[in-house]
Amino acid sequence: MTFVQLEYIIALDTHRHFAEAAASCSITQPTLSMQIHKLEEELDLKIFDRSKQPVVPTETGTAIIAQAKKILVARGQLHELIQNKKGKLEGDLRIAIIPTLAPYLLPLFVQNFTKKYPEVRLTVNEMTTAHLIAALRSGKVDAGILVTPLQEPGIREHPLFYEELMAYVSKKNAAYKKTYVLPQDIDPSKLWLLEEGHCFRSQIVNLCQLRKISVENSHFSYEAGSIETLRRMVELNDGVTILPELATMDMPLRQMQLVRHFKSPTPMREVSLVVHRDFVKKRLIDILREEIIASIPEKIKKNKNSNVIAV
Repeated sequence: MTFVQLEYIIALDTHRHFAEAAASCSITQPTLSMQIHKLEEELDLKIFDRSKQPVVPTETGTAIIAQAKKILVARGQLHELIQNKKGKLEGDLRIAIIPTLAPYLLPLFVQNFTKKYPEVRLTVNEMTTAHLIAALRSGKVDAGILVTPLQEPGIREHPLFYEELMAYVSKKNAAYKKTYVLPQDIDPSKLWLLEEGHCFRSQIVNLCQLRKISVENSHFSYEAGSIETLRRMVELNDGVTILPELATMDMPLRQMQLVRHFKSPTPMREVSLVVHRDFVKKRLIDILREEIIASIPEKIKKNKNSNVIAV
């Protein structure tokens, strides 16, 4: 029995497909199949039921896979302990971040992080919340940066900061004349939204207390894939969208003139660093958290965790 074989059975359990599991391990499908077969022969039992599609673990296989995960977690913890005793900060750190944070948060800390810790190889992927949580559970990433609270079993949340949510209003819109806006000032039929799958869309829906709106008489229906697209749609058309505070930090004056704050209590979104309960690389994740917090603008650091809008 080898660590590699344990990694392979976990990969197959995660993907339930030999080709996909092999690809995730950067090996060929025959190699994966051969190593799993060798492990089954050594144990004299079947870990997977190959007669079913997708392939599923047997009852005994399920228990073996659960134990394999614990063994690999313990191996990672031992490796980290040794590195800490040597005073070294090195290794791979794989993080995922949601698209509504990536363009605004990554430039604040990535360059400083990589300069300060040159022996750490930082890999970053953009993912929607659902894909990020799945990647954490399967071990594809070590940590995620997203909007919370999630209340996901087995996922630990470590809040980083709180962002004010602001209205971005067209000059043609009635809300443009207001100094401060209320959620009810926003006409749902003129609200530009992100497409389904973005947690920020859910927050806007909850903030504005939207209900399903009939679009039968509308000549145009559009849901954007990015905050930047929403902003451009407001600038060029009548309408309103909601922006997180970081997205307004580098705006020129002409765009800031379209920003309207909500009346108190100011709506906030909570941004957290999240890990799986069985995570390793604790020290690397700790320094990542420290660097992110240090990079945040002072105004945002002072925001309070009151009136956090549900995801």
